[in-house]
Order: sequence, then structure tokens, then C-alpha cells
Amino acid sequence: METATPTAAVPRHGRRRANGALEGEVLAALQRAEGPLTPREVQGRLAGELTYSTVVTILSRLHGKEVLTRTPRGRAYAYAPVTDEAGLAARRMRKILDGVPDREVVLARFVAELPATDEELLRALLVGAFPAPRQPLL
Repeated sequence: METATPTAAVPRHGRRRANGALEGEVLAALQRAEGPLTPREVQGRLAGELTYSTVVTILSRLHGKEVLTRTPRGRAYAYAPVTDEAGLAARRMRKILDGVPDREVVLARFVAELPATDEELLRALLVGAFPAPRQPLL
């Protein structure tokens, strides 16, 4: 019995992408855009490397993860990131922190792993020496 191999994650040049790479490419295309994009527009910005259905699937998954907003545009949806790249990184960090039982230990180890310059910056942000950008992390 012959089994079908999924082609959605394999670009047309034949090499398989790493996990999350497709979502990253789609998200990067949306972040570079001036406004929300439909799946067809996203596909066009990716130089046609992905099928339309693959782009729709990726956009739907990112929307389900609350990384994208979507609004109706004609017979499709137009998608946009909920925040910029820094905001998305902060959300990922917070989500990881929310999933551990001992936040204090994790935060202490995180700070211990930082280079001295990042640790100094974090301390300055915590005491209010620099205004932290306040953008909702949803």
C-alpha cells in the first residue's frame, strides 16, 4: 500500500523546512506589509513557494494561537499581526513562564543566564530608568 507524503511543508525546491519555519515566513510577510493581507496576497509575497491551501492553514493556525487578527474582506479574510516582533517575543516568553510551577526559580535562572549588559538593561527597566513600551500582550 502506497502512502501519500505531505507536500505542504516541503518547498518546491525539495528541502523540508524546520518546525515553525512556515509560520515564521508567513508572519514575517505580514509584519512587512502595510496592512492586513488575504491568503492570496500572502502567497504572492512568498514568491509562490506555498500552495494557497497551505497558506490558509498556516494563517488559520496563527489566528487560533491569537498571533493574528482577521477581518472579512470579500469572500476571504485579511490577516494582520496583533503586535510587532518584539511584542510577539514577549508573548512567547510570558507563555513559557505561565506554564512553569515555580516562576521565581525560572526568572532567577533567566537573569543569571543573561549577558551583563542585558541584566543591566533589565534592572534599569524594572526601576523605571527607561520607559518600557506599553503594548497589550493579549
